[in-house]
Parts: sequence; C-alpha cells; structure tokens
Amino acid sequence: MAQLSGDAFAFGGALMRVEDAVATIRERVKPVGRIERVSLLAADGRFSAEAVVAPVDLPPFDNSAVDGWAVRHADLAAGEATRLPERGRIAAGEAWRGEPPAATTAVRIFTGAPMPPGLDTVFMQEDVSAEAGLLTLPPGLKPGANMRRAGEDLPRGAEALAAGRRIGPREIALLAALGKRDVAVSGRLRVAVFSTGDEVTEPGAPLGPAALYDSNRFVLMSLAARMGADVTDLGILPDDRPTIAEALARAGADHDLIITSGGVSTGEEDHVKGAVEDAGALTFWRIGIKPGRPVAMGVVGEAAFVGLPGNPVAVFVTFAHVVRPLMTAMSGGVPETAAALPVVAGFAYRKKEGRREYVRVSLERDPQGRVLARKHPREGAGVITSLTETDGLVELPEDCVNVEPGDTVGFMPYAALI
Repeated sequence: MAQLSGDAFAFGGALMRVEDAVATIRERVKPVGRIERVSLLAADGRFSAEAVVAPVDLPPFDNSAVDGWAVRHADLAAGEATRLPERGRIAAGEAWRGEPPAATTAVRIFTGAPMPPGLDTVFMQEDVSAEAGLLTLPPGLKPGANMRRAGEDLPRGAEALAAGRRIGPREIALLAALGKRDVAVSGRLRVAVFSTGDEVTEPGAPLGPAALYDSNRFVLMSLAARMGADVTDLGILPDDRPTIAEALARAGADHDLIITSGGVSTGEEDHVKGAVEDAGALTFWRIGIKPGRPVAMGVVGEAAFVGLPGNPVAVFVTFAHVVRPLMTAMSGGVPETAAALPVVAGFAYRKKEGRREYVRVSLERDPQGRVLARKHPREGAGVITSLTETDGLVELPEDCVNVEPGDTVGFMPYAALI
C-alpha cells in the first residue's frame, strides 16, 4: 500500500499553481511497489514496472516496403532509364534460396519479403514497365529506396519502453512486434470511492423532494478504473462525522487511495474535513484552479486521501489535474501536466489574476479554416451537460485576465485528460 507520511502533501503558500501541485506529487509520492506480470491485452491502461529492452531487431531483417522489383543500385544508369531482366521472385514469408542474384538483374519482390542478398533498392511496381522480358526502370531513385533496414525501427538491445510508461494500444503493438506475450506492470491501485451528503441519492432509487442523484461517485469510479485501478464502491455516507471517520479508517486499512466528493469545505454541514482529521492527517491544498476550489489531501492509515468538491464539473477538472497525476505517481509513472494545443478563441471572457481557469468549449472551423473554440453557454460547475456537449477545456493561465475573440488560447481535449 502507499507509504506516505502525514505531511506528504504539506503546503504553506497562499495558492498553489497546478504545475507546483504536480511537482510536489512527483517529488513526494512513491510507487506502491507491487509488481505483476500480465498478458499484453490485460496490460492496457497499466504502467510498466520495468524497462523493456528489445530482444530482437525491429524489423528483424532487411525487407521490401512495397510490391515491386529489387535491384542493386550500382547497376542503375545515371540520369537515364535502366533496362534489366527479371530473374527470380520472392514473397513475404519466404527466404531467398540459392546463390545471390546475378549482377544487372532484377528480382520480383512483395511487401515484407526479405531483400535478396546484395540487393539494396526497390522500385514500386507502378513505376516500372515491362516489354519483351525486360523491365524499364525510371531514373532518380536513391540507394535504399523502399527498403526497410533491419533494426531501423528499434535495434536489438535498445530500450523499447521505459519503466513507468502507461501502456496503451500503441505500446501493446510494439511489445507484440518484439515477440513479447506478457509484460511486468505495477500492481493495480486499490482505490476506494464514496460520496457524502444527506441530499445524495443512489441512481434508480426514489428521488425525494430535496434530493439529487449521485453522479460524482460514478464519474470518479470510471476515471479511476481508466487509470488501471481496482475500485471499491463505498456508496453514499451521511453527513455524520463519526460515521464518515469510521468508514475512512476501514478503507485506509486495505486501500492505497481514498477519493471522496463533497463535504470538504468549512460549512457547518461539511463533515469530511473533521472526519479525516479524526481518522488520519489532513492538509488542505489551496490550488488556484477554477472550477475546483480547495482540494483536501491527506493520509488515512497507509492510504492517500483526496477530497474533491461536490460539483460534478469541479470533480472532473480536479481529478484530471490532481488525482490523475497522483495515481500516476503511485503506479510508478512520471506525472506531467497535460499540454495545451493552440486554437483561436471564439468568445470573450474575463477572469481573476492568479487563478488558472478551465473553460468548457466546443471546436469548429471558421471560414478561414482555423480551429475555433466556442464557449459553452452555461458556466456553472454543476452543469454536467457542459461536459457532454463540449470537446474539451481551454486553459487560461494565472496571468491571463482577459480573452477576446481571435486570441490564441490553449485547448485540452477530454481524451488527453482521462
């Protein structure tokens, strides 16, 4: 489980920048340390526990990248077409047999087939004409054209994947091409999730006159599962400090991370803060982020604790920028801030200095072909449709106070945040 001190998340400043929060996580949070070996398909979404070194050259032999004819470049005439007879044929999966092809001859070859000995250049079949048993090869082809050298993708002994790399379909393709059937990954984080609040109701149950259905717990569980975690649903806890403290203590005994939503402010009915102090150690991170407000960080037993706001959009944003880096570090990866891509603002906006804001936007093309970001018409942190009806977030840095239509702004697609 997580080995964290009570002050692992201590911070004494006024407002913490997002980059500083990620840097603190990177410096202070260590991997849980469990390692298991899983099949390639089971590795999707997991973090590599050790560096993977290429056991073979990739590709393992010189081969043709196209269907056509293989030749020696030295046999080609300079600046004019060359006529050569076809001698031999080789397809993918075959090995060349017999003596190397004679000089001034061409070999019919197909994509993926090994290059015959001594041949180093391939003409695409659509560029070659044949007449009376002779091939006419156009001038201008460079040595090595249309040939893939052994090891040009990755040489044997080179690092294919670094330790801590999050594995997805691209990495799985590389591992399979290297002949790997399984890979060592960090053990799944054991994550406990619950919501708090007397007003929160389980989806499917009758809805009281002052109640609302719980969406936060489900978005948190789905986001944590996407990070490769084993998620325990602890349900909804009432606004009662002893009950919450007891549930936290039980969860901290056999989980690596506890995530809650709601009840972390300082109001009379916000009991999570006190419950965490009863069951463990609590530090409030005053992150300059909107939507978000303070995020409660702490340790309960041997588990890290994160208390997120109660509004759904704030839950999504703070998970992406705080919890995701934390889970990455606990899984042995290197947490980074997501890169924002430049787009053109199609809206006007004003904000406070010293706080980073994330504006929900949809993308479209303007008449000049530029990518334009349109702000969702409703800004509230409780407007869930502002997430489902948009494509991502525009990031407005701390020193930005005003955005005008036509300004360049940074865009983060939702896919890059989850």
